Formats: sequence, C-alpha cells, structure tokens
Amino acid sequence: MNFWSLYQHGFARIAACTGHAAIADPAANAEAVLRQARRCDEDGVAVALFPEMNLCGYSIEDLLLQDALLDEVETALAAVVAGSAGLLPVLVVGAPLRHRNRIYNCAVVVHRGRILGIAPKSYLPNYREFYEKRQIASGDDERGGTIRIGGQAVPFGVDLLFSAEDVPGLVIHAEVCEDMWVPVPPSAEAALAGATVLLNLSGSPITVGRAEDRKLLCRSASSRCLAAYVYAAAGLGESSTDLSWDGQTMIYENGVLLAETDRFPQDDRYAVADVDLDLLRQERLRMGTFDDNRRTHAARTGDFREIGFRLDPPTGDLGLRRRLERYPFVPSDPERLAQDCYEAYNIQVSALQQRLAAIGDPKIVIGVSGGLDSTHALIVAAQTMDRAGRPRSDILAFTLPGFATSDHTKGNAHKLMRALGVTAAELDITPTARLMLKEMDHPFSAGEPVYDVTFENVQAGLRTDYLFRLANQRGGIVLGTGDLSELALGWSTYGVGDQMSHYNVNSGVPKTFIQHLIRWVIGSGQFDEETGRTLAAILDTEISPELVPGEEMQSTESKIGPYALHDFTLFHVLRYGFRPSKIAFLAWHAWHDAGAGAWPANFPEAKRVAYDLREIRDWLEVFCRRFFAFAQFKRSAMPNGPKVSAGGSLSPRGDWRAPSDSSAATWLRDLARVDGALGHD
Repeated sequence: MNFWSLYQHGFARIAACTGHAAIADPAANAEAVLRQARRCDEDGVAVALFPEMNLCGYSIEDLLLQDALLDEVETALAAVVAGSAGLLPVLVVGAPLRHRNRIYNCAVVVHRGRILGIAPKSYLPNYREFYEKRQIASGDDERGGTIRIGGQAVPFGVDLLFSAEDVPGLVIHAEVCEDMWVPVPPSAEAALAGATVLLNLSGSPITVGRAEDRKLLCRSASSRCLAAYVYAAAGLGESSTDLSWDGQTMIYENGVLLAETDRFPQDDRYAVADVDLDLLRQERLRMGTFDDNRRTHAARTGDFREIGFRLDPPTGDLGLRRRLERYPFVPSDPERLAQDCYEAYNIQVSALQQRLAAIGDPKIVIGVSGGLDSTHALIVAAQTMDRAGRPRSDILAFTLPGFATSDHTKGNAHKLMRALGVTAAELDITPTARLMLKEMDHPFSAGEPVYDVTFENVQAGLRTDYLFRLANQRGGIVLGTGDLSELALGWSTYGVGDQMSHYNVNSGVPKTFIQHLIRWVIGSGQFDEETGRTLAAILDTEISPELVPGEEMQSTESKIGPYALHDFTLFHVLRYGFRPSKIAFLAWHAWHDAGAGAWPANFPEAKRVAYDLREIRDWLEVFCRRFFAFAQFKRSAMPNGPKVSAGGSLSPRGDWRAPSDSSAATWLRDLARVDGALGHD
C-alpha cells in the first residue's frame, strides 16, 4: 500500500468535461474529446464525462436524419475508441446511433480501446423548445439487448452498470439529460442496483434560472441515491438559432457539491473531484431503508447487467481533489456556520425547555468554572428561562474553586453570573477535599506534592456531589456541561463526577464547535453587551480542568491531544466508520499546511496551526485507545441530552451502541499502516 495514493483510500477521481462544440463535425469533436481525455489521463482521472451528443452537437435538429452525418459519427466514435487505448479514464461520450429502424441518443462508455456498453436516453422532451421525438427513439424499454457498432455486438440498454474490478465501489451508470428531470429517473433504479457514480450527459440550453434547477436536481439525486452525481452540459459552439448554452458542469456527492466549473466558457473546461466511494458505501450500510427500497423494486433492479473492467489506477501521490473541512463539525462557509450555530443553540434550548416542563419546572443547578463548556451550558439555561417566562434567578449557579482554580477563571465565572442575573454563589471545596484526602491517607495530606488521578478526582467528584445535594435541597436538577469530545475520549470523572448529571445539554456538541457557538451568541446579540464582553474573555482562556496546583496552568490538550484532531477523527469514525489509516490520510491533507484551505469565520490567526503526519498518527493512537478500549463504560451510563450534530451522538440510546469491554487492537493494527509513510510528508 502506498499511503499517499488516493485510490488506496477508497477514492476515485471523476471529471465532468465541456468545451467548444463543432456543429455537425464529428471528426473535430472526436479530437476535442481525446484532447480532454489526455489531460484527464495526466491527472489520474478514473471517469471522464462529456455532454449529450457531443460527437456531433446536440442542436443539429433534422441533420440527425442524414446518413453522411451518422456515418461520420460512427467513424468519430471509432477514433475515440482507438485513441482511448493507452489512456486511464473511462470516457463517457454522447452520440446518436442507428439501431434497428430508429436513431437513439446514447451515452457510449469507452475504456482502453473498447466500447464497454451503450445506454440510450430513456425520456425525450417534446415540449417548449424541445422536439426530440421528431428524430429520436425513446430507450426506456431497452433492456437486455445489444447493438452492433464497428462490426461487434455491444451491450445496449438502460440496465447497464460498469464496475471496476480493481477499484472497490466504483460502479458507473449513465443517463442522458431529460432522464434526470422525471419523477423516477433511470439513475434511481441504477443506484438501488448498486451504482455509486451516476452520470448525466446533458445538452440543456440555458434560460434564466435553469442552472439552479439543475443544481437542485443533481444535489437531490446524489442525496436520495447516496451516490455521486456527475453532470456535464453543452457549451459554446451549439447553435444559437433560438437558444444559448452555458456548459455547466458539476459533481455532487451525497448532497455535497464537490466541484463545478465557470459557466459560459470560451474553451475546454472540466470539473474534477475525488469521490469518496467508502463514504457512499458506509452511508448505504447505515441507512437500511436504502436496501429496503431496493427490495421493493427488486423486479426492476434485479435485472441490471454488470459489465466489469479493470481500471489499473495509478498508485502514486496524486494529491486530493476535494474540499476538506479542518473542523468537520464546524463549516468554514460563514453563512452555513451561522445557520448551524442557530440550529444547534436552539436545539439545546428547546430540549432543555421541554425537559423542565415535563418534570414540573424545577430550578436549574449548575457548576460554573469560567471555562467554555459550563459557560455555554449556562447561557443555554438563561435563554431557556427567558423563553419559558421564568426569572433567571431560578438558575442556581455555583463556582466551586479547588486547589488549582485560578483567579482569572473564577473571576470570569462571577462576571458571567452577574451579567446574566442568575442566583450566584461560591462554594470552596478545598476544606472538604483536604478532609477526604486525609481520611484516605493520601500523601498530599502529609504535605507531599502528589497530584495523581485520585487527587484530581476527589475534587471533580466533590463538585458534582455538592451540586446533586444542592439540587436535592433547593428543588432543582443538575445541568451537565460535559461535551461530545470529552465523552468520546472518556475525559470525565465517572459516577459522582462530571460524567453525571440529571440532564446534559452539551452532550451532543463537540468541543471545537462550542467556541463558535459562543461567538455566534455574542455576534447575534442574544445577550447584552456586558455579557458579550465576558463571553469574549472566556473564549481566550486555555482549556484546563484546573485540578493540579503549579505555576503553569494545567493544559488539557497537552495531556490528551488537540481537540481539533480528536474532533476530526471523531466525526469520521462516528459518521462514516472510516479506518484510522484513511482518517490519517484525510487529516494530513486537511491540516499539514495552515496557509491552505479555508478556516471557520473569525477563527483567531494565532491559533491557525498545522500538524505533520507524525503528530496526526500519534494522537490518532491516543484516540483509538481511549475511544475503542476505554471510554465506553462512561458513555453507557451517560445522562439524557439532545443530539445536535448530523455527525452523530454517543448516546447508548441513540447513535452509538457498543460493548464496554471491547479492544482497540483492530484499529491500532490498521493505524500501523501509516508508519511506512512517516518522514515522507
């Protein structure tokens, strides 16, 4: 295995091509196809799609019925087939072909010097500017047959799947233009039959608003079919007698736009992206209704013919042609981030409001440390009280300083409580902690500077113990503050500790998202200016449990690793079930260069860091050991709390069910595949 090869990690490079059409000049169009095909070959492209009838031009009307033209199309197709012999990509070109007594508008699938199969257009538009039925026959009932091209019988029909024998998951289906616009497209059946890469060769003249309609249909098809949907439309050179053409190309994957080109190009253009076949396969494994739908339509989907071929993809480093979010829980697009923050915040507030109403509207008891998690839980609680028409004084907020609590964090906690108008109090846990450590005969009680796990957990446990007893005493429930990332790593004190509460509003929110939620709360004016200033000060504070005394603040991330990397891993483990070696490949492409790619809006410049492959691999090992072999027993007993992110939750009643006594050995063995690449990044 070459760690740096995208094809070794379940990707396939796909291109959607367009260019200048030469009306009724198949020879010129064949040369244009091969010109782009050679470029695709140099780029390591597996599949290259071209527009509808691109070998002759889509807009030639009754010229389609001329034998001279049809003869030239077949000659041009033979030239494309011959020219493909030494090229990597599967070429999918458009051509009108004679079959029996009619002409069919076809997608011709060519690879390494042979035609693999031909798919006719199923549905012919014959309305507004379209009159295809005048010249073309519908292919919707063509299944199981063959067509003679170049003296050979070639598979012909809408029931063809093209499967790469040496690229697992690369299964291609082609449909033509209008096929995408009908309620049940051929591609939908093909996806149920196993196709993962759905291609659409399109003519599609442009009118105002049509480009957005195409994008809507492509996105919807890719999302519903759990597939890649690749689209290529005709461009300049098509007839302008009554119409115009924009050459739109795009590649969607499971509802996400991976690549597109500028419209109205003057020359060759192609959108290229690396489609994640593993992602599509995993989505289909998880979404059982996808296969239920296949069984419902088994009479049609069971009859698809699968045509195998060997791609022989390159094994070297081709880079990675797809946008990767450094923070998969935090989109870098400002509008999308604002939308996600709005939804996440309101999910938390509405869930807490419902829980309080269902159990008799108790008060809320919460520990406030001055850190990110408790800060966010507190502002969620404040908003909940506002919406329920209750006074914020029904929030009983306690700061519980211990041996290492800093004046800075405690001061921020008090400022925030005052700004929000909650019932605030301070309860110093150190006298009780000293007594407990003394009765346990812990070395610290004899003056020794022993700051072990017991020393830390005595403090963490006492804080939670006090909060539960205070809730008993004052008619409240304890609001948990621990986040999704801490649940993943088991970074909490079990039982009578921060692992436990009556309800946890943060359990579905990853650590890397919380800071952006707080920024959104400030920027959207959810609270007054004084509260906003205090929240901004808290955002600048180092993440720390503040349990160990010393001159330097105890840093959580220096001990268990950067939450940025852990959340990256968590998303791809929880959402897609990816292997550690693949996650390392993705993480390197996302994180190795701080100057490349987009960062979330308002992300501090000083915190824009990079990680090399060694760091990524080592912290991945920490994650695997903690997530798979250690932390599950804490998650199995976690309190109720709302799912927030589409990336998933760790509730044993929801997204994640796992044994508490499993081993991480399988994941560590896969991670070891990265070792051979260390030192070469």
